Amino acid sequence: MRIVIPIFDRFTALDAVGPYEVLSRLPGAEVTFVAAERGPVRTDSGALAITADAALDEIDSADILTIPGGPGTRQLMTDPQLIEWVQRIHPTTTWTTSVCTGSLLLGAAGILDGLKATTHWSADELLNSTGATYVEERVVIEGKVITAAGVSAGIDMALTLAARVAGDVVAQAIQLGIEYDPQPPFDTGSKSKAAPEIVEFLRAGMTDS
Repeated sequence: MRIVIPIFDRFTALDAVGPYEVLSRLPGAEVTFVAAERGPVRTDSGALAITADAALDEIDSADILTIPGGPGTRQLMTDPQLIEWVQRIHPTTTWTTSVCTGSLLLGAAGILDGLKATTHWSADELLNSTGATYVEERVVIEGKVITAAGVSAGIDMALTLAARVAGDVVAQAIQLGIEYDPQPPFDTGSKSKAAPEIVEFLRAGMTDS
């Protein structure tokens, strides 16, 4: 089972690594990180790099495609190399997925046209501009396309997908193996739950998501 995760300048680490930690544990999984060129790719903080072991032009198919988000997605929405690659890979997949603003790249590739999808809450209008219909849900499944909301939702998406691929027992075993049992100290993990002043505090400090 070939799982392909494209990475790019200023992607968000957990968007890629969260799903990787789950999907890499599926039976027969082979995960490949790809980028425009082989080599290290820096995350949005600049403090972490992940190595792409293949270039985009070396990958022509995938069983599972998972596109992370991050500040770099805005510019990449008009990047012909990546968008055309996504358009080529999507017909070969069993599942095409995204995390956070990775859905903007699916939208730019025309994959979300007419579909419900989710993304980081701050990018809802931009997602709608691609032909998708934004819904404020943690994970959205539309046929073989699965989109996840912001950052940490990628783990939920990957566990949902693991159950579809390998069954509930395997998915639950993976969840236990990574001890994914979130108990956050605050209940402000979505825009609908956070107080308005928290939303505005965060929005004021954001240049991108």
